[in-house]
Amino acid sequence: MISKLTKIVATISDLRCEPEHIKDLYDAGVNVIRLNTAHQSHEDTIKVIENVRKISNKIALMIDTKGPEVRTANIENPIIVKTGDKVIISTLPINEPNSLQTNYDGFVKEVPQGSKVLIDDGELEMTVVSKLPDRLICEIKNDGQIKNKKSINTPGISLKLQSVTEKDRGFIELAAKYNVDFIAHSFVRHSKDVQDVQKILNAIGNPDVKIISKIENQEGIDNIEEIVKASYGIMVARGDMGVEIPAEDVPIAQLKITQTCIKYGIPVITATQMLHTMIENPRPTRAEVSDIANAILNGTDAIMLSGETAYGKYPIEAVKMMTSIAKKVEKHRKRTLYKDELFYDKSTTRNYIIKCAIDATKIMDVKAIIVDSLKGKTARIMATYRASVPLFITTNSERLARELTLSYGVYSNLVDNNFKRTTEFVVTSLKILKEQGIVTDKDTVIIISGNPNRDIDKGTEFMEINTVEDAIKGRNI
Repeated sequence: MISKLTKIVATISDLRCEPEHIKDLYDAGVNVIRLNTAHQSHEDTIKVIENVRKISNKIALMIDTKGPEVRTANIENPIIVKTGDKVIISTLPINEPNSLQTNYDGFVKEVPQGSKVLIDDGELEMTVVSKLPDRLICEIKNDGQIKNKKSINTPGISLKLQSVTEKDRGFIELAAKYNVDFIAHSFVRHSKDVQDVQKILNAIGNPDVKIISKIENQEGIDNIEEIVKASYGIMVARGDMGVEIPAEDVPIAQLKITQTCIKYGIPVITATQMLHTMIENPRPTRAEVSDIANAILNGTDAIMLSGETAYGKYPIEAVKMMTSIAKKVEKHRKRTLYKDELFYDKSTTRNYIIKCAIDATKIMDVKAIIVDSLKGKTARIMATYRASVPLFITTNSERLARELTLSYGVYSNLVDNNFKRTTEFVVTSLKILKEQGIVTDKDTVIIISGNPNRDIDKGTEFMEINTVEDAIKGRNI
């Protein structure tokens, strides 16, 4: 049975990736397993991949690159600072008190006087009060300490960092070799960053790995339309985003990004601290529950767990809580759907049929929509309407089935054969749904398909509204 329409991404590590644990996560509602390469080796990652594949060929895998970053460097002992103190930042060793280096050679050149500099995810704030050719002089704004290898953020300043590091390249190659479904690339600022990852995949010979662009700073927000057009999906990565832009701007950015993804028909994931309390506690705060609910009400395809499932004390409980919230919110959402206008691209026939099907679910008691989607495009576009009815595709492509795990309300059934005729597809799909207890003979379903000869791919061409029983009988096979 289908328990929810919103998808769940869960982060796990090699420290807790036993097949039994993965099965428990899957049974609780997880659709995609995420691996954070910032904390894993290649061997660790391969171990998780192999264990996930042992459980189900329907669980999608996502590898998250570390991405370009600026950090403090060569600090032997923590530098204790107080409000008003002056600190020197350089890219070269300086033998002076209260001085530190960064790992990015262009930092001093690219950060102008007057800029805000944040250390350790925003825990320490300073302002650049003067600038020399080899150093920045900064004034401390709050008491704290500066430790080695801590993050450095410069809100509103676009640094000329390379989009793909050598470490990232290694994990991208690993993802291609092991047929991982998604690469979530960090700190995407413009479409070229996406293209850089795609070029690596093309050169390796596995261009079908899908790229999820993580939006984490103002530049990414400003360029969201061009990034969306270049990406398979988007992740609203609110952790670094909340450091790079004012915290009160994050909800507005989240809504803007979600709406842009819906507009262009690609999946969007809302991430970071959704059930952060459950890392240590068995129950979430009311604010966390509301955060998840509002993300769903705003139209996200998927919601994500990070530390809650990677190292938290209550990983299964966190997934069950997220599933429970999703089910409740989906039931109480108004039946009219998210998009009333026609989805616009060159395939106007397909888009009009999709819109008619969606409109039918508003006034009829439809149990399910069966979509004959050879490449997944029709299913993904239908998902943007955030229907109250689940969408089902039947396919012999494991890759396609897993790609669609990120799309709202879309579920796949895997079969061995490749249907030659639409008739075979429809009858087989309905029989599978009957066996699964999702539909009965008397239930009304909507069927969307293309040319009766499936070898001729002309896209979506017809819609049928029928009972399950009559749809099968009418095809006489």
